[in-house]
Amino acid sequence: MATNASAVIESPKTFAICAEFMAFRPAYAHVTQDHLQRSHLGRFGEIRTDWPEGSSYRRQQRLGPRALLEAGAQVVFISRDGARNDLVVKELRPEGYHVAALVADLTSKTELVEAIDSAASRLGGIDILVNNAGTCFHGDAEDVKEEEWDAVFDLNVKALFNASVLAADHMKGNGGGSIVNIGSMSGQIVNRPQNQPAYNASKAAVHHLTKSLAAEWAKFDIRVNAVAPGYVKTELAPVDRPEFQRFWIQDAPMNRCAAPEEIAPCVVFLASEAASFITGSILVADGGYTAF
Repeated sequence: MATNASAVIESPKTFAICAEFMAFRPAYAHVTQDHLQRSHLGRFGEIRTDWPEGSSYRRQQRLGPRALLEAGAQVVFISRDGARNDLVVKELRPEGYHVAALVADLTSKTELVEAIDSAASRLGGIDILVNNAGTCFHGDAEDVKEEEWDAVFDLNVKALFNASVLAADHMKGNGGGSIVNIGSMSGQIVNRPQNQPAYNASKAAVHHLTKSLAAEWAKFDIRVNAVAPGYVKTELAPVDRPEFQRFWIQDAPMNRCAAPEEIAPCVVFLASEAASFITGSILVADGGYTAF
């Protein structure tokens, strides 16, 4: 996913490509006016690819491009579900936002190349890429099917890598940019009570790939960071079910899960010039879960 969320308002281009969606809401309650301006993405474009697995239309609105749009970015998102794309665009465009959607399967290198090139052409360049596509299977290690393992790594890691390389090619000729990957606290801890070995391994790979790309592309003024959310109240995380409360909620120092809107500002921040000296970092937003 590519997301363009640059903070230099005077820049002639602000383009973002997003692969898969994460929540973005400009909830800057405790930042100074200077930080607020530096986090503004006016004239920047964003490309995002695909919707999260199991996401409803309402979640798409909360985890979709709205926060980056509200911060001033121009957004193109890429998803394999054309019908849902149309619903989101239809709702956002009347509000005056510069938003468009493309249909592609992120796990297909051919389709991904065409989609990102098309998005860059529409926007006039790419400044930000947000990689948020992901899938997960629960089960014991000995029960993991090969096709499940491949499905997780093909989407969570390989597609993210391909999207990053393709977006970076555009950024290199455009003065740099920012890539924000959506990792997970599962890349740092082993979740309980459910077993999900493929997902945990894939998110650990995302975190280290983030660092590797950050080190390699810093010379091109391309920053690469990741957000590692804890448990967020979505369809994929049934946080209200009693069997999960003990481990998911009560084990967290803040004794609650996150709302999608609480993750969004992390992405906007890392995408913007407010984070201009941050690269290769994993921003953990987990309510203190990994502190124990």
